[in-house]
Amino acid sequence: MHSTFSRPIALILLILLPLLGGCVAAVTAGAIATGSSVHDRRGFGTVVDDKRIQLGAYDEINRDKELVLKNRVMIAVYNGVMLLMGEVRTPDLKQRAEQTVTGFEGVRRIVNEIDIMEPEGFWTRRNDNKITARVKLALTDITSVPGFDATKVKVSTAHRTVYLMGLLSTEEVEIVTEIARNVPGVERVVKVFEYTEPSTSH
Repeated sequence: MHSTFSRPIALILLILLPLLGGCVAAVTAGAIATGSSVHDRRGFGTVVDDKRIQLGAYDEINRDKELVLKNRVMIAVYNGVMLLMGEVRTPDLKQRAEQTVTGFEGVRRIVNEIDIMEPEGFWTRRNDNKITARVKLALTDITSVPGFDATKVKVSTAHRTVYLMGLLSTEEVEIVTEIARNVPGVERVVKVFEYTEPSTSH
């Protein structure tokens, strides 16, 4: 099992994150985090643990120079679910990336959505960031669901595929997914949601 940051250290990191600016972007290799946790359905401790896991997982990936320099592995964590995205050149590297981040305390499951393809360049990654911003903005227009807040959805994008995470109702998932699909530039939407009510339809 990998060693992880203690909760006090994680709390300090969360406080310092807004002050670190570009340094954080470099550490997370372009992963996009959700906004304010004020409306988050996770408990505060879970939010802290998710960030601790994400930072620890990136630290492990960064130790593997082949994965860092010749491929792109992105990591998002929500409510103990770790999502792997990006591009690697071979099936072995996809499995290697998953093995590298396996074993963190608090991770309930790993969803490996890394694509096996030639990693895309800077301008494609920049476009992915724009798509993420567009999706987040589009979600702020949802008014048909009482109590819904766009910050409840974690949005990430890799080569024009949008990944959605969050703890939502079935109705919210359907609306959020439909909006994301219709955002300009989005080619595919992958749902990694958890549901607030039992259902057998998903």
